[in-house]
Amino acid sequence: MNAPKVAVVTGASRGAGKGIALGLAAQGLTVYVTGRSKSSASATLRGELLLGTLDATVSAINAAGGKGVAVVCDHSEDAQTKQLFEQVADEQGHLDILVNNAALVHENLIDPGGFWEKPLELGNILDVGLRSAYVASYYAAPLMVAQNRGLIVFTSSFGGVCYMHGPAYGAQKAGLDKLAADMGVDFEKTKVAAVSLWLGPLLTERTDIVLRHRGEQYDDFMALAETPQFNGQVINALAMDPNLAEKSGQTLITAELALEYGIADTDGRRPPSYREHLGEPRQPHPARVI
Repeated sequence: MNAPKVAVVTGASRGAGKGIALGLAAQGLTVYVTGRSKSSASATLRGELLLGTLDATVSAINAAGGKGVAVVCDHSEDAQTKQLFEQVADEQGHLDILVNNAALVHENLIDPGGFWEKPLELGNILDVGLRSAYVASYYAAPLMVAQNRGLIVFTSSFGGVCYMHGPAYGAQKAGLDKLAADMGVDFEKTKVAAVSLWLGPLLTERTDIVLRHRGEQYDDFMALAETPQFNGQVINALAMDPNLAEKSGQTLITAELALEYGIADTDGRRPPSYREHLGEPRQPHPARVI
């Protein structure tokens, strides 16, 4: 694949999406970022303001060497997602990378207790998180197929195979892995690839708050956490891999890809893979029912 020039990162006003966008921007890409908070943050977590806006992300993208474009988009609304990709097509004429990262993460996600003891709204991650990734890919795919190149990424985690934060979270991550596997089949006669990436624990605005309130639960785990920018570097290297087609349809671990591509985190560390402790990606059965 040629060096990517245009990317869309959903859910990028903060957290993993913002960091991934910055990692791509450092390679000189034009990055369209989506979210619901354009210039002022209103979301809260544990009674604290969850910082992050699209305008701040765009400013950071421009400072990192890329070009940022903010698009206010509620990914629970299919029409808004469609308009996003129409805008990219009109302004750029092509799309090289889509990173599906938008998700509704409820603040009670990490609370103890059974799923029936927590708010039903935790299940909304199956709408904005799983279905929304399908919709975004649906509208991105024609742009990529037309140019005969492109990469669709789903940000997933080890929670797709081990118990992590309850059944809704786990089902969403396992669903993303399956989307990548089956889209990979549909893309076989093109030079478009779809992959699901298992990110490790991340240093984000959300985890900053969580550690202040639940540090005893996560301190050891977060000591080896990744920066989201690290994952953006990995995604860019993946998009440029001449053997990308061989990886299409797979669920991959970013820490392992980083070793393959010779990428270190911003402080020079090489984040570990948690394969031995948390599980390994499922391998799809080769049978196909058309």
